[in-house]
Amino acid sequence: MSFRRVLIACALSCVVAPVLAGEVLVSAAASLTNAFKDLAVQYETAHPDTRILTTFGASDVVLRQITEGAPADIFASADQKAMDKAAAAQAIDPASRVNFVRNEVVLVVPSDNPRGIQSLRDLAKPDVQRIALGNPDSVPVGRYTRAALERAGSWDVVQAHQILGQNVRQVLSYVERGEVDAGFVFATDAAIMKGKVKVVQVVDTPEPVVYPIALVNREGRAPEATSFLDYVVSPEGQAVLARYGFAKP
Repeated sequence: MSFRRVLIACALSCVVAPVLAGEVLVSAAASLTNAFKDLAVQYETAHPDTRILTTFGASDVVLRQITEGAPADIFASADQKAMDKAAAAQAIDPASRVNFVRNEVVLVVPSDNPRGIQSLRDLAKPDVQRIALGNPDSVPVGRYTRAALERAGSWDVVQAHQILGQNVRQVLSYVERGEVDAGFVFATDAAIMKGKVKVVQVVDTPEPVVYPIALVNREGRAPEATSFLDYVVSPEGQAVLARYGFAKP
């Protein structure tokens, strides 16, 4: 084999890494990062022959990766719209779809709260200039936030000063670092930054913040995927999720 062919073969082997037997690939919403990493550890402890490999991002972005061919066995979304898109694209097994946790949208500020923000009404203060939220076009927390603010009559104020994040953790980071005056995140995300961000209001959303999960339709889907999904919705899995602030759906 020529040197050039050796280089090509090496490159392909590095880029197209095979999925090994006993590996379950889980693609999930960014807000599930900490909880799902813990779920993976707990599951692997009880099933030492299985590895749970996780990837996280904005639900719409994760779904797009799946539909474009990224390998995944399970998809967990932060809202119904992203999962509806997955169903429409025939990317999931609809019979496996189940709602598994509930969350809330909260208004958060940096821990020192320099603008003295206490509620949505305070976002109209002249000195409030930067408000972070997830991009409503691709981030579930952004969609929930926009719908809630439209109903509350605060959307125009926020939109005039919006700083868009590409996922909920980016929004949280903006607030934690004091780069914005306030932001909208999920309650579970705010909880992991306790002491660095302050929740000033729970935001009432028109639709409940309920997360669905489903098996991905793909050739060669890991047979262990069904077992892990069952674990997520089991009392043991729900107990892990509850430790991170998620409620039952």
